[in-house]
Amino acid sequence: MEFFKYTRTFNFMGKSKFALVFSIFLVLSSYVLLATKGLNYGVDFAGGTIVQVKYDTAAPIDAMREKLKSNEIFANASITEFGSPDEVVIRMKTTTGNVTVDIGDMTREALKSTGNYEIRRVDIVGPTVGAELKEKGIMSLVLAVIGILIYVAFRFEWRFAVASIIALVHDVSIALGAITLVGLDVNLDVLAALLTILGYSLNDTIIVFDRIREGVTNSKKVDLTDIVNESVTRTLARTTLTSLTTFFVVFTLFMFGGEIIHPFAFTLLVGVVIGTYSSVFVASPILIWFGFDVKNYHVKLANKAKREVEKQRMRDQYESGVM
Repeated sequence: MEFFKYTRTFNFMGKSKFALVFSIFLVLSSYVLLATKGLNYGVDFAGGTIVQVKYDTAAPIDAMREKLKSNEIFANASITEFGSPDEVVIRMKTTTGNVTVDIGDMTREALKSTGNYEIRRVDIVGPTVGAELKEKGIMSLVLAVIGILIYVAFRFEWRFAVASIIALVHDVSIALGAITLVGLDVNLDVLAALLTILGYSLNDTIIVFDRIREGVTNSKKVDLTDIVNESVTRTLARTTLTSLTTFFVVFTLFMFGGEIIHPFAFTLLVGVVIGTYSSVFVASPILIWFGFDVKNYHVKLANKAKREVEKQRMRDQYESGVM
C-alpha cells in the first residue's frame, strides 16, 4: 500500500536553520525550567509514603486535612484529587520508620468519621532506597546513551554516531522540560518512558541514516544535502505512518488510561513528537554540518572492495595449493 508518490524531493535541509533555532530555543527553555523549577521527584526517588483513598461521594478534602492534623505522622501531608473528585492521594515525604506500624490502619483510624471510603493503595519507599533508585535510574540513561554511541559508530561511522547522540540528548532534554513545566512527579514510570523515547527516537534515526547511507553508496550525486533530502523524502511514508499510529495509541492511553498511567503516557506523547522531528531536522542536518564527504566515502568503499577481492584471491590460491 503506497500513500505517498515520490514525484518530487522535499527540501527538508533548506529548513534546517529554522529548525536549529527552534530546537535551541526548546532545549534552552527546558534547561532554564530544570534549573529554576526543578524536577518534582515522586516517592520512588525522593522516598516517602503515598496512600490512595476512594470515597463513595466527593472526597471531603478539607475535613480530611483537619482529621490528619491530629496525628504527627501526617504532618505536612498533601492531599490532592486523583483523577476524579471521589478519589484522592495523601502524600507524605516521611515514613513511619517502624515496620510494626501499618500506615493504612492509621489512615483508616484518622479518617473514620469523614464518610464511606476504602484504602486502595499504600506505597512506602525509604529515603535510602529512593536515593538508590534515583542513582540507578540516572545510570541507566547514561549507559543507554553510551551503548547507542558505540552501536551506531560500529554500524555506520563516528559522524552518524555523534549526530544520533545529539538528537537523543535533544529529545530527552525537551521531554524533561515538558515534565517540569506541567509539574509531573518523576518516578519509575517516567524513567521507563524516557528510556522508551531513546529507543523510539534511535529507531527512527537509524531508518533515516540507513536510507542516507544507501543513497550515498548508490547515488551518482556528490552533494550530501541533495542525497539527504532524497533519502528523508523516501522515508516520509514510513515515518508518517509509524509516528501517527504510535501517537494515536499513546494519546488513547493518555486520555483514557487513568491517573496511574498519565505521567508515562504524557512523557511518551512528547517523546514521539520530538523524536520524529529530531530524526529529520536535528540528526540529518548535523551529519551535513560535520562535513561528511561523499567522495571520500566512495573512495573508502572502493578500497574496501579491493581488499575483499584481494582476500578472496589469496583464499582461492591457498585452497588450490598455489602460493
